[in-house]
Parts: sequence; C-alpha cells; structure tokens
Amino acid sequence: MGLSRLAPLLRAIDAVNGAAGRLAGVLAAVLVALVFGLVLARYAFNAGSVAAQEAMLWLHAAIFLLGLGYTLRQDGHVRVDVFSQRWSARRRAQVTLVATVLLLLPFCVFMLAMSWDYVAASWSAREGSRDPGGLPGWYLLKSLLPVSAGLLFLQGLALALRALPPAFSREAG
Repeated sequence: MGLSRLAPLLRAIDAVNGAAGRLAGVLAAVLVALVFGLVLARYAFNAGSVAAQEAMLWLHAAIFLLGLGYTLRQDGHVRVDVFSQRWSARRRAQVTLVATVLLLLPFCVFMLAMSWDYVAASWSAREGSRDPGGLPGWYLLKSLLPVSAGLLFLQGLALALRALPPAFSREAG
C-alpha cells in the first residue's frame, strides 16, 4: 500500500504546519524581546504597560497553539520510549496508527467543536481586554483555538497515513 497518490497532500500538510512552526519561532523571538523590554522598562524607568503584559500572554498562547502541529510533524511530542524502543518498526507504526486514530484525531475534533461557539461568541461581541489599557481584539487570539485544532488534526492525519504502510507490512515485526 503506497502513499504515492497522497504524497502531494502529505507535503501540503507538512508545509502548512512548517509555516505555522516558523511563525511560532518568530513570535518566540518577539516574545523574548518584549519581555526584555518590559523588564528594562520596569527596573530602569519604573514604567509598565498593561497592553505589553497582555501582548506577552498573547504571544505565549500563539506560540503554543501554532506550534502543536509543527511539533508533531517534528516528532517532538512526549513518547514512552521505555516500551517502544524494544518494538519493531511495524509495532511502533501500529501503536502510532491506533493512538492517532483513537486518541489524537478525536481530541482534535472535540477541541474544534468545543471552541467553535466560544470563538464565535467572542467574535460577535468583538471581545477586548477587560483591563484598562489592555489590548482590543481578544477574539483574534481566541481564533487560534480552532486553528490549532485544525493544524493538529491535519498533522495527525498525515501521521496516521504515513503509519499505514509499515503497520500492515508483512516484513519482520
């Protein structure tokens, strides 16, 4: 069972999550600069900004949410290697396939379903910060919840599809 017909789709999913991961990397650099600036402003000039502090939270959330699918693509999520290091490639692929289909993909669908109304309500109210001097447009940040679920779902789908051939191969396993 080859994946040659699905190769363009798999490359597209990898490219989308790769772009999201690169964006998360840029945001991480911006976050470091912002934190440095806030610390400098606080201790050198006894000044602060609610908007800048909220921007730190926004950036942290965006880095995390945009990086989920990318991290899965890079195989950077936590695994229990105590067991899997002794397994054959076929067994590892079978476990990956089952775990992805039974745990990861349903979680992504659940996350998407649960966040949809939450984000829609935030958009309809054009929700902003409750703090004086805070950032407007919280609905934009909240929109990353379903986006993140979608990116993670797509990468999980790619992971499952790539696990199919070795999971069902007749070679040693």
